[in-house]
Amino acid sequence: MADEHHWPVWDTDSGETTGGLPAAGDTEAFPAPQVIEPAGADAYDDYDSELAGELLDGEHVAPEPDTPASRFRHGLGKAMMITGVGLTVFVLLYVGDLMFSAGDVPRGVTVAGIDVGGLSQKDAESKLRRELEPRLTQPVLVRAGDVETKLDPKNSGLGLDWPTTLEKAGHQPLSPVTRIMSFFTKREVGVETRTDDKVLASSVAELTRTQLDHPPAEGGIGFDPVPGSDGGVTARAVEPRQGQSVGDTNAAADLVHQHWLDRGGVQVPVAATPVKASSAGVHKALEQIVNPAVAKPITVHGDGKDVALKPDAIASSFRFAPLDNGDLEVRVDQSKLQQGLQPELASTEQDGKDASLVFVADVPTVQPSQDGRKIDWLTTFKPFMGVLTLPESRDLKVAYQTKKPNLSTDAVNALGVREVVGQFTTGGFSPEVAGNVRAAAAAVNGVVLKPGETFSLNAHLGARSGYDTAPMNEDGTGPQVAAGGISQLTSTLYNAVYFAGLGDAGHTAHSTYLDRYPPGRDATSFSDSGSAADLKFTNDSPSGVAIQASATGATVTVKIWSTKRYTVDSSTGDRSNLAPPPIQPGSGPGCVPNEGKAGFSTSDTRILRDIASGAEVRRETTAVTYQPRPLVICA
Repeated sequence: MADEHHWPVWDTDSGETTGGLPAAGDTEAFPAPQVIEPAGADAYDDYDSELAGELLDGEHVAPEPDTPASRFRHGLGKAMMITGVGLTVFVLLYVGDLMFSAGDVPRGVTVAGIDVGGLSQKDAESKLRRELEPRLTQPVLVRAGDVETKLDPKNSGLGLDWPTTLEKAGHQPLSPVTRIMSFFTKREVGVETRTDDKVLASSVAELTRTQLDHPPAEGGIGFDPVPGSDGGVTARAVEPRQGQSVGDTNAAADLVHQHWLDRGGVQVPVAATPVKASSAGVHKALEQIVNPAVAKPITVHGDGKDVALKPDAIASSFRFAPLDNGDLEVRVDQSKLQQGLQPELASTEQDGKDASLVFVADVPTVQPSQDGRKIDWLTTFKPFMGVLTLPESRDLKVAYQTKKPNLSTDAVNALGVREVVGQFTTGGFSPEVAGNVRAAAAAVNGVVLKPGETFSLNAHLGARSGYDTAPMNEDGTGPQVAAGGISQLTSTLYNAVYFAGLGDAGHTAHSTYLDRYPPGRDATSFSDSGSAADLKFTNDSPSGVAIQASATGATVTVKIWSTKRYTVDSSTGDRSNLAPPPIQPGSGPGCVPNEGKAGFSTSDTRILRDIASGAEVRRETTAVTYQPRPLVICA
């Protein structure tokens, strides 16, 4: 074809091109390009462009044979290329993250549980102040064992160190791992506090003493009254509570320091002290014993009288004791039940009465004895626990016992009280003490002593408060005291016993001499300090002894009745160690003039002779020293 144009063709043998581009404006269709193949081109029919050999210095190099080593080199090259690209991308992302987050709080950061990650320093500070500052004044929740309480941070020396806290929150980590993990986790950096250690330690120690520490409390059962009922109660379980102790309060203060801003409060560890009874044991006793026991009253049947023992009275008698196996033992205080029932059942009892002697027309007459009839409380309460759990027929029968008197009628008749064996009369006591002297005489009148028994005047006079207040001394002198003047009866009784020949078991002479009694033969019922002094004597005879005492006007007489054994004489010794009375000036309306008495020492000897033979049996000497009584001159 004329003017035929061809695309340039590379001649692989000569390295030159043939043909050329069509001329401008040539519209003839372009023929298909041609490749001039070198000799032996048949050997490359299966040529793969991806595995083609390279041309080096114009020469054709055959492709590397397909072997395991060639494949390994190909794979390693690809892996290194990918790794390089990955590292480049990672470095670019890391640098970009650093640049992008510069000045911001790192991702995932929390401060006292408040999320500030990703915020600017300014926004983080604003959020922290907004949410933390109200908590600085709120009470700190403190938990220790079974106690939950609160601590005032302001009064406990607790505060927040804002600069250090904000610095910790805003510090950017350089670790790539930390920055990557921040996308998936939270990182608590905590707060920095400023603390007055002494104030905090003191506050925690006080909180421990008053609230956190407590001793173990065994379980029990409590009772609440039922409104509008007649003695009804409702029983409830009182749960056991193990004891606990914080122990190291300084360590507890450190925990408060570290965690006082935590949203969950501060948990303080404690050492526990276990209790014996379990909660199950308490409820077992409640359901099986106590609830049935207080469901209804128990009717107590006395002789001729029934008394309702109400639920509240039953409940008040219960006592509870923990057992090692975890159970709660229910006990009954019988004395508590007895106190409630005794007044109601007193009319069913009868007091016993000893036989005594009464003097009719100055002759001793036997007053018969009387048996006592008393409730036997021990026997009465024996079936009580069984009755408690019964739903119906809740009845308890009272048991009684007969009590014989200490001195029966026959015993008194056999005592041989037939004649007066000793008597004495005194007088001269002042009108102010006359009532007390009469009352004291009545208290001992008719007393009977069996052989060998000892008499105590104080035991028969009773409490001094039951007498009138009067001058302490029989003559109307001395301070005002309860039962003043009764020493007149005391000295009279002493002398009657003296002449009856009975054994002296103890007496106290007056501190100063009163001439109404023989020297050395007086007895008082008051010590120098005004306290009570006693007079005692023993019936050392084989017969019984009875006392007859009476006071009329300004005299008092005591007679001792028995069977006479002795005649008794008295011998008074000389006076020695004379001491004149000191002068004591006085004034005012309370001053009472007194002529005074001299002090001296003396003795008295009692001589006992056998009534039948007149022979002397024995002598008994008593030495006495009387102090001088001051001469009182009233201005």
